[in-house]
Amino acid sequence: MRYEKARDLKEGDFKRLCGAKKETFVTMCEVVKEVLSRETRGRRSRLSVEDQVLLTLGYWREYRRMFHLGQDFGLHESNVSRIVQKVEDILVKGERFSLPSKRRLLEENRLTYTIVDVTEMTVERPKKNKSDVTAEKR
Repeated sequence: MRYEKARDLKEGDFKRLCGAKKETFVTMCEVVKEVLSRETRGRRSRLSVEDQVLLTLGYWREYRRMFHLGQDFGLHESNVSRIVQKVEDILVKGERFSLPSKRRLLEENRLTYTIVDVTEMTVERPKKNKSDVTAEKR
């Protein structure tokens, strides 16, 4: 589904489609537009920035194959891969969508840990005896 159809969806349906609220989606598009506007090399993508972000969120949300996403958006799977990697890199490098470091998480929150014992146990099997095996004559 392209962004032209998706933007007319209700808030709940839009979040079900791509996994993000409309405000978050718009913010992601602004971050990607800002970076892509500074980029001067190479050919521009046939997809709009909104479609590129929607394609990436669809890939993350549904774990669909790039071939299938390419068929929906009219692209080859290698182009889908390039777009997903490009948008991922832009969003990760951006400051608005970066996750806090592990150290900061540990300082801010007291995490509780659950330890599960998953050691191996031997399986009890019956011993092989000659009396258990029936001999067959030829």
